[in-house]
Amino acid sequence: MEPKNIIAAISLSAAVIILYGLFFAPDPQEIKKIQEEKKEIVQNSEAPKLDQNQEYSEITREEAIKDSKRVAFENNNIKGSLSLKGGIVDDLIFKKYTKSLNGNDNIVLLNPKKSKNGYYVETGWATNNKNIDVPNSETNWKLIGSNKLTPNSPIKLFWINDQGIKFEKNINIDDKFLFTVEQKIINNSEKTYNFYPYGQIIRNSAPEVTNFYILHEGLLGVFNDQLVEKDYEDIEEKKFSVNAESGWLGITDKYWITSLIPEKNKNFRSDFDFKNKFKANFIETQSTEVGANETKSNEIKIIIAAKEVQIIDGYAENLNISKYDLAIDWGWFYFIVKPLFFAIDYFFKISGNFGIAIIAITFCIRIAFFPLANYSFRSMAKMKALQPEMARLKSLYGDKDKVKLQQEMMALYKKEKVNPVSGCLPILIQIPFFFAIYKMLFVTIEMRHQPFFGWIKDLSERDPTSLFNLFGLIPWDPPSFLIIGAWPCLMGLTMYLQQKLNPAPPDPIQAKIFMFFPLFLTVILAPFPSGLVIYWTVNNILTMAQQVVIMKRTTIKTK
Repeated sequence: MEPKNIIAAISLSAAVIILYGLFFAPDPQEIKKIQEEKKEIVQNSEAPKLDQNQEYSEITREEAIKDSKRVAFENNNIKGSLSLKGGIVDDLIFKKYTKSLNGNDNIVLLNPKKSKNGYYVETGWATNNKNIDVPNSETNWKLIGSNKLTPNSPIKLFWINDQGIKFEKNINIDDKFLFTVEQKIINNSEKTYNFYPYGQIIRNSAPEVTNFYILHEGLLGVFNDQLVEKDYEDIEEKKFSVNAESGWLGITDKYWITSLIPEKNKNFRSDFDFKNKFKANFIETQSTEVGANETKSNEIKIIIAAKEVQIIDGYAENLNISKYDLAIDWGWFYFIVKPLFFAIDYFFKISGNFGIAIIAITFCIRIAFFPLANYSFRSMAKMKALQPEMARLKSLYGDKDKVKLQQEMMALYKKEKVNPVSGCLPILIQIPFFFAIYKMLFVTIEMRHQPFFGWIKDLSERDPTSLFNLFGLIPWDPPSFLIIGAWPCLMGLTMYLQQKLNPAPPDPIQAKIFMFFPLFLTVILAPFPSGLVIYWTVNNILTMAQQVVIMKRTTIKTK
């Protein structure tokens, strides 16, 4: 095979790997699901099942909130209310995040159970004794003391059953996203009873998800230090259960997490299930025995958060929650993606502009790969300089003596100290970094609604301009599939110019494919976050600058 063809084939293969990985590769979560199902063994326990499957009525959120007595809560980051019916957290709004850029409509995460989008958290006690009443989702709790939950004013709820057993909930909230629920059982009877503390997150229906394999949205947890991720479709098809000695569980969206952290040093069973609702729950497998005139307690932590890296990492460290930082989907390249985030966040704090931070991190990546790139470009320059001699050998031997042609070419490479494959190796090494920076920009909330300059008002969204109305000069709004913005066009142009610096493929078909490739990527990447397109464009410009210098120097030496 001719060396130019080798380089062209390898380069095209690298591009195919990138595109295949982005759009067509099997979902790693599917692979993980199959592997987990093969080794999944769930032990039996005496803990009762949590089967509360009340149907919901499709009333509005406002009507559902008015349907029960409530206790309001608020801090600097969230506000909402707890329903005294069931003692559940079912109304939560993020104060610092809006649905749209410059909008006034804050993100609403939790909704009352009777609404169509019901999404709520409940805690309580279960028992196998059918003669004992325990509080459930229909229980009307009574409030003692403060009528509003704030970081400086916790609240207390109580309910007494017919057997004279008093159940209490002491609820605290911090200044961020943490609820701490201390559950007490005060047994004023003369008998001994066994109870099992539990917590569960219930979501009436699956939300609209991104449906892109690099991001997990759905049910997740860490059990005995093992991460488990289940899509909504997975749970609709098959229930997941596991017994664990430690861990946490929850339901995650792209930017938001609702999670439960059981009390430490207590074994529990966790279920991800769907009947008429999605459920992520846990129940302790060892009962809590409450003797006559005895009081027992249990503590459950609830984190309902915007997935800010500093916040999530802070809870993981301060509360000693194993691998809670995986609530943010850093992915397989965790060891690259997370450090990249800290680097870009550092530049953001210095510059005050996330777009400038992206450009700064692009410079850093180019500097890190400078020696490899030099090696690659020097090899490509030598190959380009050898093209006339290679064409002469091909015309001399052609199809007459292919063995002799290969021998002469290998002798030429040896004489000029050229490795035809070496030019592509550094490119392949850099592919994980491309994935890593794309992943980082895609999953972190810090870039959401962050502006750049000019027409880029939100780096987490696509470039809003379009080539088909001359970037706003023509008063016409093209359909979404024709929105190919200025930055994607600039990216495609830089790819085309960069392609011209490389040795031309001798095969006419390969040449046409390579000419079409920048246009293809321009169309494909137009809907991607503009922050990623800016990164790729700047990277292309820096690559071309380095390549031009190296090729000029190398060409002079090989004459």
